[in-house]
Amino acid sequence: YWVSQGNKWCDFCKIFIANNPFSIRTHELGKRHKDNVSKRLSTMQKESDAKDKEQLQAARALQQIEAKAKKSYQKDLENSQRNVDGDTSAAPGDGWVFDSASGYYHDKSTGLYYDSNSGFYYSDGLGKWVTQEEAYKSVETSKTDVGQSSTSQTKAPPAVETVVPAIKGGPAPGRVVTKPLNSMRPIKGKGTPAPSAVAVNKRKREDGKPKVISKEEEAALKAREAARKRVEDREKPLMGLYRTY
Repeated sequence: YWVSQGNKWCDFCKIFIANNPFSIRTHELGKRHKDNVSKRLSTMQKESDAKDKEQLQAARALQQIEAKAKKSYQKDLENSQRNVDGDTSAAPGDGWVFDSASGYYHDKSTGLYYDSNSGFYYSDGLGKWVTQEEAYKSVETSKTDVGQSSTSQTKAPPAVETVVPAIKGGPAPGRVVTKPLNSMRPIKGKGTPAPSAVAVNKRKREDGKPKVISKEEEAALKAREAARKRVEDREKPLMGLYRTY
């Protein structure tokens, strides 16, 4: 009986071909398939070469780092041996003494510390490691500031003469107030108080009509008055000690 044949996928050409020996052989002998195979092989070769080159560069960089670390370690050993033996050749000049507590050279006159490995200087005023020029410049400026402060302290401040103005007799300068400050205060020689300017200038209501009160307001006023009377009657025996109004 008849059976359908499947297709085969060519990974180099990215196409399907008939899954029989004749079609497969014909496709593999074709120019297109051969070119694709050669391209794939060249790409794989380039990737392999780039990977090998990267590994070689990493190995060289690691060797250089190890060589520098070994050289620095040897230098540190030599410097420590010099310090133990008392060799002062690494000191920047005269007056420098090796401080075993800090591991640096110290100059008492300037207050600077020197690191023989890096060649930098340190001081408490700067608070960081700097070059020789910056370190000595900071020392000079600090000395000048100290000298100026000492000279300013030795000089006595000039005496300030205080001039007391002479008091002379005569009328007081400016306006003299003769009226009392309180406008309602009784004036000398009169029994009734003087009206204030506010009371004099107070405007009166032009229309003397009584205010119209509604029935609800009138009932509320009556209820409030009745409540006030009840409270008074209740507090009469207490002599008004707990009056709240």
